[in-house]
Amino acid sequence: MLSTQRIERLRRNLLENQAHLRRQLANLTASSAEINVGSGNHMAEDATAAFDQATIVSLRRSQELALAQVDQALARMMQGAYGQCERCQEEIDFARLKAVPHAPLCMSCQKLVEL
Repeated sequence: MLSTQRIERLRRNLLENQAHLRRQLANLTASSAEINVGSGNHMAEDATAAFDQATIVSLRRSQELALAQVDQALARMMQGAYGQCERCQEEIDFARLKAVPHAPLCMSCQKLVEL
């Protein structure tokens, strides 16, 4: 069982990560609003703008998924289920949680899922 100190340390890390991801999403939203596809004077300018927009959309989706994982980990923490593997119900190793604080699975189950 994770100690209260360790859970608090991991909670702070998750909250910092959550705030960072929200800032990144806000920046990506602002960057996306600045791109005007189809308003260039040349086809190459429009292609560059379209590529930039697609890149921002991809980055935004990735950040949204990461934020959802962090939010889910914080919810598990509030429910008292944080640090317990969602698949086998065994305790997730603290070293794994330090490396990936939003991890819902222990290493054994993660390896099985990735096969």
